[in-house]
Amino acid sequence: MPQLESEFLFRYIDEYLGVAGFPDYPGAMNGLQVEGAAQVQRLAAAVDVSEASIAAAAEEGADLLLVHHGLFWGGAAPLTGRRFRKVAALIRNELALYSAHLPLDAHPEIGNCAVLARELGFEPVERFGTFEAHDIGFVVGTDEPIHGLRKRMAEVLGGPVQLLPGGPERASRVGIVTGGGGSFLELAAEGGLDTLITGEVNHHAYVEAIELGMNVLLGGHYLTEVWGVRALASHLEQKFGIPWVFLDLPSGL
Repeated sequence: MPQLESEFLFRYIDEYLGVAGFPDYPGAMNGLQVEGAAQVQRLAAAVDVSEASIAAAAEEGADLLLVHHGLFWGGAAPLTGRRFRKVAALIRNELALYSAHLPLDAHPEIGNCAVLARELGFEPVERFGTFEAHDIGFVVGTDEPIHGLRKRMAEVLGGPVQLLPGGPERASRVGIVTGGGGSFLELAAEGGLDTLITGEVNHHAYVEAIELGMNVLLGGHYLTEVWGVRALASHLEQKFGIPWVFLDLPSGL
């Protein structure tokens, strides 16, 4: 079975995703979060690190768990209760944890936004939605009824898609920012977009969408962000021959 030195693999992922210097939320802590075995022979990928995803990765015999949402969203806190249980399980199973948040959303090849765009039949070319001067999402072009786009999106995601119908009946310039992209709604309108595809928004986004003349398609935070970790794991398999498994643990949100 192929195996790779852990340190070499982590350096490769850091460079491939451009983790160094990529801005993010304070609790993201992109990169290696918990050390594991010296060699990696099998990968597991999940959207979120949780007691369930750690247990499933250990059961699969993985040496490395790749996630989009890591351990430290709440900031520094004592390693007690559920925090202790997660870290203890990682160490006990010699299971390394690597987390990539905005660098994985934004990556032009295997990022959540780019892969979802291609799965929807679009070729992402124009960037959209910046976070501290770094592009996160994409703009794609189309000419189709908004309800047809909604139906295709539901088929691709395998789940319900909610429409906030503030824009035209036909979509033409569409922005894609996966996860919680509601903060880009006004920017999308200013940029001449008529539709925003994302995972979830706050309640007030409904009024904003109507007043801005924007359609918003909501596919769920989880379902719009399964793409990046799977694409990253697949890339690593193709490059280094390391097998992987996706741990599908949907939140329904």
